[in-house]
Amino acid sequence: MTEKGAGIQFLVHFLQRANRGVAPLSLAAFRILFGIMTFVSSARFLHEGWVQPFFGEPSAFFHYMGFSWVVIPSPQVATAIFAVMMLLSALIALGWLYRFAMPLFFVLFTYIELTDVTNYLNHYYLVSLLSFLMIWLPANRTYSVDARIHGWKQEPIPAWCIWLLRWQVGLVYFFAAMAKLQGDWLLHGQPLNIWLMAQSDFPVLGPLFVKHEIALFMSWLGFLNDLLIVPALLWSRTRIWAYAVVVSFHLLTGALFNIGMFPYIMIVSATVFFPPHWPSRFLPKAPEGNSIPASASQSRHVLGGKWLSVVVLYCIIQALIPLRSSLSTGPVIWHECGMRFSWKVKVREKNGSLSYKVTAPSIGTEVVSPEKYLTRRQAREMATQPDLILQLAHHIGEDFEGKGVNGVQVFADSFVSLNGRREKRLIDPKQDLMAVEDGFLCPDWIEQAPMEPPPRLNFEGNRRFKRRR
Repeated sequence: MTEKGAGIQFLVHFLQRANRGVAPLSLAAFRILFGIMTFVSSARFLHEGWVQPFFGEPSAFFHYMGFSWVVIPSPQVATAIFAVMMLLSALIALGWLYRFAMPLFFVLFTYIELTDVTNYLNHYYLVSLLSFLMIWLPANRTYSVDARIHGWKQEPIPAWCIWLLRWQVGLVYFFAAMAKLQGDWLLHGQPLNIWLMAQSDFPVLGPLFVKHEIALFMSWLGFLNDLLIVPALLWSRTRIWAYAVVVSFHLLTGALFNIGMFPYIMIVSATVFFPPHWPSRFLPKAPEGNSIPASASQSRHVLGGKWLSVVVLYCIIQALIPLRSSLSTGPVIWHECGMRFSWKVKVREKNGSLSYKVTAPSIGTEVVSPEKYLTRRQAREMATQPDLILQLAHHIGEDFEGKGVNGVQVFADSFVSLNGRREKRLIDPKQDLMAVEDGFLCPDWIEQAPMEPPPRLNFEGNRRFKRRR
């Protein structure tokens, strides 16, 4: 058989398996859990009173590359958006007006995330991606108000609908494991050594956390968990134990560290690796649905033609985006080029001090603190991220120019500690940041990463480290 013939045969076999009918129950269960989770997340944001600090107090916001056009909502508008997202989340969970609620939720949630880069969290990015995918999947075909209203039969769905969600969630775990494949994490147990020692008063386990060996052991456990959990969830013999590990691991990390909804998002997302019929154990009269009838070949959910190209392209793009950090030399946890959208989850502890020197013929030199324009939270988040340091430099320079000052130059006086190391310059202090623009590649005005290994902290060393912060 020729290579072309073998390729065609593989494609035909792939499409047959991708379009094989499976029970719609796991997709419906994921829709319900997703809606509940986003409802709680939106309600939590309002309940904690975060709207004003995030949208009312800052006088400057950081935009993503290509999204400087995004309009920042007022606190009143932001409050209304979160209230609407609560309503949409309830509709998604109920499967009511799903084709209206799911796209609108994606737009509103993603819009809120685009308002300020300092708000970026990996799990928020994951929610945006999952909500985008859910727009196109028949998640309301069963156990939904829509199905009851329209009298839809509980028919199977194509297997690729489940595969696509598995691919997306699987990439998170894979690239999270690859991000840990570096010396600080596997050889020195950092930054877990720092974080665990700060939890020395944690019930029962606290006394263990002051030991460096425990941090190193848990670093390896975290790496192996991210690397092996997807195969373990897919294999029926290990699935129940793997999910127990997922739940235990994320609940423990949620109790130890302030990571918001991340543990619950990952616990819910892991259910996509269960067999499609898994909710039938808990639901009465669950449809079995082992195959799609021949007439289903006309269904818009059957994968083929242009939709095959779109789905494959999406999967390739999602696999390539995290790899862009490899285009830059040096550790990404230092220069941050390609750090976002790459699933490098909790792999570095950085603290920085930053001030700007603004020079112009008419004013000489003036030192400017970031907190003149930012909230304390924003200043803390941006002080270790070169692209945000550059954005604020431009904002400061434009502010001075708007006051009639000509020939403005802005320089950054930036020092950063990486995983407990001594502070080191992050930005070339001789580089006029007004003369450079942001780009995809790592710029040469970022100083080289520190070469010495991170410290092995004891309890007293950690107390001094926390005071320095």
